[in-house]
Amino acid sequence: MNPISSRPVSAQVLDAAIAWQLSLDSGNPVEREAFSKWHAAHEEHARAWRQLGMLDQRFSVASGPARTALLQSRESLRRRMRKLGSGMASVVAVMGLALFTADRYLPLDYWLADQRTATGEQRTLRLADGTLINLNTHSAVDVRFDEKQRRVILQEGEILVETAHGDARPFIVETREGSMRALGTRFLVKREAEGTRLSVLQSAVAAHPESSPQEQILREGQQVLIRNDGLGPVAALGLGADAWTRGMLVVDNARLGDLVHELGRYRRGHLGVAPEVADLRITGSFPLKDTNLALDALLPTLPVQIEQHTQWWVTVAAKTEAKRNPL
Repeated sequence: MNPISSRPVSAQVLDAAIAWQLSLDSGNPVEREAFSKWHAAHEEHARAWRQLGMLDQRFSVASGPARTALLQSRESLRRRMRKLGSGMASVVAVMGLALFTADRYLPLDYWLADQRTATGEQRTLRLADGTLINLNTHSAVDVRFDEKQRRVILQEGEILVETAHGDARPFIVETREGSMRALGTRFLVKREAEGTRLSVLQSAVAAHPESSPQEQILREGQQVLIRNDGLGPVAALGLGADAWTRGMLVVDNARLGDLVHELGRYRRGHLGVAPEVADLRITGSFPLKDTNLALDALLPTLPVQIEQHTQWWVTVAAKTEAKRNPL
């Protein structure tokens, strides 16, 4: 396999590719045109589509139901993997590993996690020790408690942790980049493209990169990016860092491109922004439960328009002259 083709893709892009495959089954020519734009918009889109096609071919050789499970839902895939038995499950696992092991990132880590949320979904969990964990959109965790420690593995997405009191075992959150040891605290952990972002809302957390002896204690109101080989500079916590737990996205003088990217985490399909308006700045609060309403809120304050080709393809573009000066 070409090493470029086998490189892993983000969960959001893979989700979009699966959504497009389902959508194209209808044979709608409008959908096909929008899909062509999505496919050509970024190399990662094309790579995700190729990888999904390869996975389909492998699944179809082994079993039709396995492919159907992949396309219908992540929960169906997880149940099917458990029920097919050692023979079929081994085939599916081997094919998935062959396709996605270019890094330690595996989409199956998300699909087979103990607890997960779909795109746009949020959920609160109470663990056996009384700790509360809020899962943000498209997030997944595994919970591993034993007599020595309480361990939560964040496979994808973002969580807010409120640790319970009265348990002497250390509470640790792990990601691919490192571990975070709670010191009686409330904090956020978010998987990003560059690493893991730790944001301390209350008390303190000890951050330890995976491949470095370095450990640093972060205090309330601080954040840091944890990479596999070290920690980034400590910075002040951003405005409204935990606003998503209340269904809002709060930004202060943010790039429009960054805002649109964040909103895109809460909806299926492609949400893009034209390069000519991506660097515009904006301040405000935006609802996460209705991202269409959030996009409409941009119109009164910025020279932009929302171009919606299908429900799967939406772009924030520069406002045209015709729109600015109607006849």
